[in-house]
Amino acid sequence: MKALVYVQHLLGIGHLARVSRIAAALSEDGIDVTLVSGGTPVSGFAKAQVKLVQLPPIRSRDTSFSELVDAEDRPLSDEFKAMRRDRLLATLAATQPDVLIIEAFPFGRRQMRFELIPLLEAAKAQQHPPIIASSVRDILQENRKPERAEETVRTVEEFFDLVLVHGDPGFARLEETFPLARRIAERIVYTGLVAGEAQTSRDHFDVVVSAGGGSAGRKLIQAAAEAAPRLMARWPRWCIITGPNYPQSEQAAHATRLPQGVTLETFRPDFPGLLANAGLSVSQAGYNTVCDILRARCPAVLIPFAEGGESEQSDRAERLEKLGIARVVREDRLTAESLAEAMQDAPEPAAQAIDLDGARQTARLIRDRFAAVSESRQGRLKH
Repeated sequence: MKALVYVQHLLGIGHLARVSRIAAALSEDGIDVTLVSGGTPVSGFAKAQVKLVQLPPIRSRDTSFSELVDAEDRPLSDEFKAMRRDRLLATLAATQPDVLIIEAFPFGRRQMRFELIPLLEAAKAQQHPPIIASSVRDILQENRKPERAEETVRTVEEFFDLVLVHGDPGFARLEETFPLARRIAERIVYTGLVAGEAQTSRDHFDVVVSAGGGSAGRKLIQAAAEAAPRLMARWPRWCIITGPNYPQSEQAAHATRLPQGVTLETFRPDFPGLLANAGLSVSQAGYNTVCDILRARCPAVLIPFAEGGESEQSDRAERLEKLGIARVVREDRLTAESLAEAMQDAPEPAAQAIDLDGARQTARLIRDRFAAVSESRQGRLKH
């Protein structure tokens, strides 16, 4: 069985991290996986057993997502788009997958229609079309234009067999942030949250501060760097992880001002293990970081990213606060003082039964659907 998985990260690395976990689980289930990544290359993704096809990268120029640029910071030309599209179609032809999984689209990544619609059309036109699945997180960006929501439903109805919602319906249901979900309910399957496996680390810190990919976490890192000196008596050992996209000049400036006992890192592959050993996590409320916090059962302060009208992280953080799992500080109210206060009031995580086995369950769902399709095809051939 062969699977082709597409992901496009534009700013942070959360989309790539989640899809890499899913791709690894598919591979561990005996599926031959090819992962196509359209964003800036990030070390450590994908896992060794997964074939990686790197398209010429596209990223967002800033946090507004209003303009996409290539690796040289140039707006996307028609020639560049055609070249990406052709490489993607060539990968489909070479792979001949039994399953095609597209992350986010059509619920997000509308900017990538120039290559994804041709990909879907080509997949559908094959003699034995692959199972086509949309892979989406549990909470979507709100304030969608009504015509965009209608377009999403039409695209699902035309091309997709499955909508894999990577969440626990007891925590968040898709229709809460995408009301038209009821019209495609027969295609929707909940997998559980795609959390990484429990990990260990040899390092122990009282506080672990993290900013995801780093490009949208500057306010958080700045507030934590200013709060650290006044909190060293209570928490003498800190690890601040800025993320691979954090400006190097600003990281160097922080390094000269931080007190002894604070370790400044760009990336930690053992991040889940650090949380398992930590007394407190301070982070944004991105999907993958929250999964790691829940897996580690680490007390947490969340500062959800909210620039440009982004609502998804705020929604997730508020749900966790209501469950007694975290303390939330709004990004527009974030200061060293407000962060220090929240850290000292962070709750011990309440008992929770949120399903975190989404990667393996995705593999099982795909395997089961493929078996059903194969059996149906065999039945038709016999008759």
